[in-house]
Amino acid sequence: MSEWITHALKDLVSFQKGKKVDTWDDPGEDRDFYLGAGALSGRSDGYANCYGGVSAKPHDILMLWDGERSGLAATGLSGVVASTVTRLTPTSLIDNCLLTYIFNMNFEWIQNRRTGTGVPHVPKDLGKILQVKFPAAIQEQQKIVHILQTIDLAIEKTEQLIQKYQQIKAGLMHDLFTRGIGADGKLRPPREQAPELYHETPIGWIPKDWALRTCEDVCERIIDCKNRTPPITPDGFPVIRTPNVRNGEFVDAELVYTDLSSYEIWTARGKPKPGDIVITREAPVGEVCKIPERHFQACLGQRMMLYRTNPENIEADFFLYALQSVPIQNRLDLISGGSTVGHVRVGDIRSLWMFVPDSRVEQNLIANMLNSVVRKLECQRESLYKLQKQKSGLMHDLLTGKVPVSVDTVKAPLSPEQGAT
Repeated sequence: MSEWITHALKDLVSFQKGKKVDTWDDPGEDRDFYLGAGALSGRSDGYANCYGGVSAKPHDILMLWDGERSGLAATGLSGVVASTVTRLTPTSLIDNCLLTYIFNMNFEWIQNRRTGTGVPHVPKDLGKILQVKFPAAIQEQQKIVHILQTIDLAIEKTEQLIQKYQQIKAGLMHDLFTRGIGADGKLRPPREQAPELYHETPIGWIPKDWALRTCEDVCERIIDCKNRTPPITPDGFPVIRTPNVRNGEFVDAELVYTDLSSYEIWTARGKPKPGDIVITREAPVGEVCKIPERHFQACLGQRMMLYRTNPENIEADFFLYALQSVPIQNRLDLISGGSTVGHVRVGDIRSLWMFVPDSRVEQNLIANMLNSVVRKLECQRESLYKLQKQKSGLMHDLLTGKVPVSVDTVKAPLSPEQGAT
């Protein structure tokens, strides 16, 4: 391993702040990509006038200088630099991709030193106060970059798979809850092709073999929470609140707990159990998920309600997906007032419409098809989590020199156009 050296950032790059220029949504003559906060995150910021502005090339590093995410850095971009962004052009001492990884590792450090009473800014003296430690040998720098870019590509491919399965799920949800599955095990023909297979209901056109009922009709229990969240304790019994229910899944990130006495009080109307379906009544309305096995003793927080389906009436998984379908979500949107701060009453949750196929086989087929896609999504999300953890560990080990790298078989780093960040 070569020696590691330390330089102030000002010795490694030249700085050039972007300028205000005319911008457009569409490309045109004498226009180039506009590189603002969106571009640094992989989105489009439109196009800008090539003349009079500050231009960036792929080997430059761009850092968001103003705003809440100031300190965010990216390389491999070409275009016109926005006035909220600074162009950093590295010297021959350091690889542009390596320095970008170092910036991203130090993102929190930079954010903690921002200035400005209104809009926060990267400190003007960042070039002096940020000391950069890196391998002196460019080959070792490139080896580190190649390792990190390889895992970045794996993360990108996993994110693409997640997006693909999300699109598949959305398409299946539309088809299954408008057409259902016929006796032949296939989707029924669309209503435009076979109108005799459908009938109109207050919630829209549904297959003739489906009945429109209410959630109260098909559930064994519907339990409302108390009108407030129980006292919060460091540990104890989980309290299911609105932040824990998102996109059909239970989210542990903001889970809080309560004590035994409060748990008994808050479950006096009925103890939630795994497999029950919870629904949010406010902020936002209509988020649903199953209570997972890991939270077998939980209580409901404020603005939460619980459905316990009757297995003689409806399959629980079908019921869960039906609640997420467009027709029923539209119904919830209507009765809640259609705003992000809207709410629905307890009675609205009880009397919420629910379409029910006569055939339990059809219910199971629909649920199983969606469960299959959801399992693939969960698998890819777990892979993404592991890759992100792996990258975090690698960045710490490789960018601090804790773990040396061999340069005997150095591969060239991916080109900036391949998205090094």
